[in-house]
Amino acid sequence: MRNLFSTRVKIILVIAALLSAGLAILSGVTNTTVVDLVVQGLLAPFKAAGTALTTTAEKYYGYMFRYEALAAENEVLEERIAQMEDVARQADAVSRENQRLRDYLNLTATNEDYKSVDAYIIGWSSTDWENTLTINRGTNAGIQENMCAITANGEVVGLVTAVGTNWAEVTTVLDSTLEISGTISTSGYNGMVRGGYISDNQTLLQMNYLPSSAIIRNQDQVVTSGSTVYPRGLIMGYVVDAGFEDTGVAKFALLDPAADINALEQIFIITEYTTDVVQSTPDATTATTPGETTPDQTTAPTVPAETTVPNTNVG
Repeated sequence: MRNLFSTRVKIILVIAALLSAGLAILSGVTNTTVVDLVVQGLLAPFKAAGTALTTTAEKYYGYMFRYEALAAENEVLEERIAQMEDVARQADAVSRENQRLRDYLNLTATNEDYKSVDAYIIGWSSTDWENTLTINRGTNAGIQENMCAITANGEVVGLVTAVGTNWAEVTTVLDSTLEISGTISTSGYNGMVRGGYISDNQTLLQMNYLPSSAIIRNQDQVVTSGSTVYPRGLIMGYVVDAGFEDTGVAKFALLDPAADINALEQIFIITEYTTDVVQSTPDATTATTPGETTPDQTTAPTVPAETTVPNTNVG
């Protein structure tokens, strides 16, 4: 045990002597004291840790700086995109308006007696039985009640039923309270067209009081018969189905409205036109129909000129 202890002591002394000699030599070479070398050795791990922390902090700061720069750039780009989208929407709106005006110029070229006021739709109201829209023109633009509203293509939208100074309400053809005297262009059969009939499809119209012997074809065009309220020959819709009424003495036809009421942006109110009313003749095959009705007045049905639109029979 004594010999082992003596050996350990000797080893420790030898190591200490070697370290002392090494430190002395290193001190002489680097001109640094032994104490400084010892201190530097002890502080080396802490310096490494500090360097690592500094490097990490610098990287984090650089990341945050780049993030803020990217966020600011992204905000600028989003603003530019929003501006470009707004310009594109405005261009689309102007393009649609120009197309509507071109279509209406073509319509008025064919019907030179039409005088009208254009208006934009600013509100809609729709229930199971009523369908109205509000426009941004009123009495200050010459609009009065019982004036006809149409699209740029001459498709019936409805009738003005209420007017203010700078607004007006239009009851559309989909409203069940509005009845319009119509004629099937291909055959001249007369009937009354009304909305709000079809419970499972409120967008269809129904034409009643057609003769039981009437041949009704799919996609037959139905136009206004002409009266003191509706000019003659305005397009109301196209036949999609037909059948017999409950009495069995007359037929009816279901119509797809020519005007897409729910997609309208701009309409035209006919303020003046030359009345062209042609009374029914004994040779015309028609069913007995009631008068054309609006919420405020009643007028007699009439017969318009015929337009040939051949297609397959549906009734």
